Amino acid sequence: MKEFDYIVIGGGSAGSVIAGRLTENASTTVALLEAGGKGDSWVVKTPVGAVAMLPTKINNYAYETVPQPGLNGRRGYQPRGKCLGGSSAINAMVYIRGHRIDYDHWAELGNVGWSYNDMLPYFIKSENNSVIKDSYHGNAGPLHVQNLQSNNPFQQIYLNAAKEAGFPINTDFNGAEQEGVGIYQVTHNNGERWSAARAYLHPHMGKRSNLDVQTDVQVERILFEGKRAVGISFTQGGVKQELRARKEVILSAGAFNSPQLLMVSGVGPAAELQKLGIPLVHDLPGVGQNLQDHPDFIFGFEAKSLDLIGISLSGSVKMTGEIIKYINSRTGTIATNFAEGGAFLKTDPSLPAPDVQLHFVISMVEDHARKLHMAHGYSCHVCLLRPKSRGQVTLASANMSDAPLIDVGFLKEDEDLETLVKGYKLTKKLLDAPSLANVRQKDVITADVHTDDDIRHILRQRSDTVYHPVGTCKMGSDAMAVVDAQLKVHGISGLRVVDGSIMPTLIGGNTNAPIIAIAEKAVDLIRAA
Repeated sequence: MKEFDYIVIGGGSAGSVIAGRLTENASTTVALLEAGGKGDSWVVKTPVGAVAMLPTKINNYAYETVPQPGLNGRRGYQPRGKCLGGSSAINAMVYIRGHRIDYDHWAELGNVGWSYNDMLPYFIKSENNSVIKDSYHGNAGPLHVQNLQSNNPFQQIYLNAAKEAGFPINTDFNGAEQEGVGIYQVTHNNGERWSAARAYLHPHMGKRSNLDVQTDVQVERILFEGKRAVGISFTQGGVKQELRARKEVILSAGAFNSPQLLMVSGVGPAAELQKLGIPLVHDLPGVGQNLQDHPDFIFGFEAKSLDLIGISLSGSVKMTGEIIKYINSRTGTIATNFAEGGAFLKTDPSLPAPDVQLHFVISMVEDHARKLHMAHGYSCHVCLLRPKSRGQVTLASANMSDAPLIDVGFLKEDEDLETLVKGYKLTKKLLDAPSLANVRQKDVITADVHTDDDIRHILRQRSDTVYHPVGTCKMGSDAMAVVDAQLKVHGISGLRVVDGSIMPTLIGGNTNAPIIAIAEKAVDLIRAA
């Protein structure tokens, strides 16, 4: 049986960082196992390719939630990356870190070493920002960050509307102040997607003899001797195999699959595991609990501008030219991340940080791009940044190839609904400003919404995820914590969890950059051990 110092389960954003960083030391051996493919095809590298992956099963688990009472019984959609790079290979590439208070809150909960000042060096270490050079940013890390090269003139219309509505303009959401309206920076390099795998993993595959990356692998369970993790069993190409870890098993399978694998392997709520006949290794009631995600509502408008992506004869003619432009210069529409504009706003001026986030999209998007409109247009997301509602991930079966049961608990708490009502009104103020109002032809979604009750109704009828699930293996020292501040699983030796599932509370922003920084910090913790 093959042995490695470390086995990393999951080649997503966190797993890519860990495997790439640990193998910088030539004497450290690492096996990384990924359920999907290599994540290096044109559809991943080309930013506009996200529209082919988000609504389909291309590089995507494409999970559904259980019916959500807070969403009028609808099932939500939960796309998750399934290839090297994970969700960084299929996301909108927005580079956001969250707010200072998010990390300071983690530290206040007793997680020593996780304050904003503790985390900032890891954001800087990971980042290679081609534009901003100051004390908040890195310019030498593996993760390329740049301004969009789509050069879309509609960005200025969006910014003009923000000024007309009285919102401040922010040129750096990751600097001293998060609040305001601006254009997002993205994880691109010369107009191409720069996934975590492209940053940390792909350059070293086949070149480092101490790095063994296996794709199209179904990990079945973590192997234990007593309460020590010693390896894993997996299936690849129909063949069952085992690997041994001399030092640690590192679980980086994400907010849904990390708790699923722990439970299938016998670590989790005892009563739940016994129901499925899973032999108990360690009773840990918090595994799969504390699920948090950003509930999100989307406005949609038809408009005449060919700067907006849509389906039309003249649009197709223009797109042919855009493809040629992208091939020659990596600029233009093909370089778009769709969600070009953004905002962080306060629904109450007295709040210490923005509590809603906007994503302004240069196309008419509905139902996660699964429903297409025969028109050009634009959309605007508004999401609640720090929801009070909590959900859970539980097992449908004892088999890892069966999807887990995902209950995000959206709008379960009335307070979340009421804050989102305020967020809806703030967004409407921006969208009704003259610069945007003058270009729209038709309000596709909210034309009949007038009263607060109308808003509440449409929020429950149409809200869903903006793709930021976290918290299901939370860090802490309370009875429901799964890992400690070193990210070691409570009650188990030789096992850590490193991914978005360890966040005790959801951060105020997109989660990809924070997960990469968490993994950078984890590498230091692992080395120190």
